[in-house]
Amino acid sequence: MKIKACLFDLDGVVVDTARYHYIAWKKTAEDLGFHFSENDNERLKGVSRMDSLNILLDIGKISLKQDQKELLADKKNNLYVSYIRQMTPDEILPGVIAFLDELRDNGILIALGSASKNAMTILELINLTRKFDVVIDGNKVGKAKPDPEVFLKGAFELGIDPANCLVFEDAQAGIDAARNAGMHIIGIGQAENLKNADFIIPGFENMNFDRLQSLYF
Repeated sequence: MKIKACLFDLDGVVVDTARYHYIAWKKTAEDLGFHFSENDNERLKGVSRMDSLNILLDIGKISLKQDQKELLADKKNNLYVSYIRQMTPDEILPGVIAFLDELRDNGILIALGSASKNAMTILELINLTRKFDVVIDGNKVGKAKPDPEVFLKGAFELGIDPANCLVFEDAQAGIDAARNAGMHIIGIGQAENLKNADFIIPGFENMNFDRLQSLYF
């Protein structure tokens, strides 16, 4: 078997927390006096909090000192956390649970690889923590995607060679990180936003172990 482990991003792959990030960043931009669009938000997907803030400030052509940036990043995160604390298991994206269960039933190890420092909070709120053998989040890594650290650490903790790992990602930075880690990649979303993935699927509704076998085994 070529694939022995599957690693999943969180935002936009397992749950749609991406929209909460967008709402929080949009409010942050409005407070700074400029408009932040959904198209702008594509640049922030899979990117760390501070790197996202730097992109936001670049869009707004605003320059701030480091201490001001840290205060603003904390304010945005507090806003985001207030949104996600309302989350329920109903917000797990269609097909995800069935696919995770099928992977486990067929002996495939499962990890979460997310830049989010709130990943464990979200997993607990949606009752999904036990579905993952390993959780690597923003509290465990120091380098943001497209650096491969989050996925390489996931593979290491699973005890699986990166060449036998498959990553599911909805962001270009995440796809680049998986490629940099020497892993296989399936993009989640629209082809025009995701380059260099092995395959692209719209979601997990029609994804199952048999289809995975046909692609990689």
